[in-house]
Amino acid sequence: MVRIAILEKDKCHPLECPGTYYCLRVCPNNRMGKECMVKSDDGKIEINEELSNDGCKICEKACPFGAIHIINLPERKENPLFRYAKNSFELFSLPTPKKGKVVGILGRNGIGKSTALELLTDTLKLNFGNYNKKIDDKEIISYFKGSILGDYFKDLFNGKIKISYKPQRIELIPQLYKGTVFELIEKVDKKNTGLQLLKELEIEHLKNRNIQDLSGGELQKVAIIAASVKDADVIYFDEPASFLDINARIKVANLIRKLSEETSVVLVEHDLTTLDYVSDEIVIVYGERACYGIFSQSKSVRNGINEYLDGYLINENMRFRDYKIKYFPAEEKIKYTKDILLEYPDIEKNYDKFNLKITSGTIHKKEILGVMGANGLGKSTFLKILSGIENPTKGKISKYKIVYKEQYPKAIEGKVQQLLMKAAGPLFASGWYKHNVLEKLGLQNLLDHEVSYLSGGELQKFHIALTISKQADIYAFDEPSAFIDVEDRLHVAHVIKDFIEVYEKCAIVVDHDVQFIDYIADSMLVFEGQSGINGTVYGPVEKKEGMNRVLKDLNITYRRDKQTNRPRINKPGSQLDQKQKTSGDYYAYG
Repeated sequence: MVRIAILEKDKCHPLECPGTYYCLRVCPNNRMGKECMVKSDDGKIEINEELSNDGCKICEKACPFGAIHIINLPERKENPLFRYAKNSFELFSLPTPKKGKVVGILGRNGIGKSTALELLTDTLKLNFGNYNKKIDDKEIISYFKGSILGDYFKDLFNGKIKISYKPQRIELIPQLYKGTVFELIEKVDKKNTGLQLLKELEIEHLKNRNIQDLSGGELQKVAIIAASVKDADVIYFDEPASFLDINARIKVANLIRKLSEETSVVLVEHDLTTLDYVSDEIVIVYGERACYGIFSQSKSVRNGINEYLDGYLINENMRFRDYKIKYFPAEEKIKYTKDILLEYPDIEKNYDKFNLKITSGTIHKKEILGVMGANGLGKSTFLKILSGIENPTKGKISKYKIVYKEQYPKAIEGKVQQLLMKAAGPLFASGWYKHNVLEKLGLQNLLDHEVSYLSGGELQKFHIALTISKQADIYAFDEPSAFIDVEDRLHVAHVIKDFIEVYEKCAIVVDHDVQFIDYIADSMLVFEGQSGINGTVYGPVEKKEGMNRVLKDLNITYRRDKQTNRPRINKPGSQLDQKQKTSGDYYAYG
């Protein structure tokens, strides 16, 4: 058995340990006079992997911040393809771009998806684990000789392959580019399609706006267009659905499919709906977050996603998760009671350039109301009005015990455990809270962390836990699936559903992930209108009616996978797609 020692430096705070540098003092090798764990020049610790290979894991268990990982690899026939530094993340394989195909990549956060794209685009250099050595291009070509990747890297280094790359971290774009949207697009537009794509993605009106003044969704669209208009043989899209509403996600998916007709496309995405709809093949990446990653063989879309949900790779004979991710048939979902917990009247909210009109509605005990619709139609405003954060122009809202999780969670001062204990009170010590909140949201190993140290996904899960920890009757969640991966999205849905049922509360959930809303919601409110100009609502109605309304507007149909009950988009123009559109059953539950 081969082991690797990983240190997450951003989580290593030796001066805050019990008595400082606690792991150094409890390490059996250190106590025998060997230097297994030492202080590094930056004040953090450093691990001698050869000495730590006995795998006692005492340091891992002792670290109060969960910064140390002593990992047993499932297999290791050769050195990694890439390692960042000593005691840091290792990547053991890469996906392969294919001409005329969209290769979708599916996996958890922190196990090498974005790293792989940076290596394939030569943004990062392959080092075969020798992080202190500069690897020559010829050595990389020789390593992959006789394989598709060998030909790929040879052509890439010789300038025979042109690359286009839409990065994950779009928030960094304003730091790299100055000027207007059109100036940026015009600078890279080699196909003369920039203006057309601005129109297709409905941001033509932003062409003269400065890049620094764009919202997250607008910036994402600009980044997608910039990647699409370049003269490229291979295009890489890293999480293109983030920040986009369901309407824009379908438009982007159609754009990517069109691009794949003439080029190779590799796509990383957590939204299963988008990934399923747009991909020709699926590659699964498995491993352990912040420790190592391994890419599977290419699989058909259906089989790949189902194997991911099952946690078992058939061809590789590899079980990478000890439990299955399950979707349940609609008829098995919890039914809410007749008791009304929230009743709101007709509401109107007027701004200088935007008007929102909401018809009256009710929400019942144990009910989760799912809210969908394009950005800029007033969904967040609706939640803020109900929560008392904003006042309506017309209509009077009764005061309710309501807690609101904001759309963009912010880091707040304090440690995770301290803040959750303060909010939850006696509930924090219960077995239910430990199992259904801390364990399912992966917060147990983060309890001693400062909230300011958390990643985007960890911060999102913390705020979801903080929200349900507070005493209220109504819980409002604004885009709880943002920044988190497929597995955690279902965990979040399950945590919220279980809390609402057990404690007989109700919830309102705004989200753009169709599968997330399908899994969590009992009923729906559909926002319609013109983005940024006016918004109206349809509902509340039963979920099937609401889903039909949303999908009909998008001109797509859904069915359920027979093996997993997972909702899937039908291929446009397919026999099933035409049949469901003819019958008006855009969302087939059976």
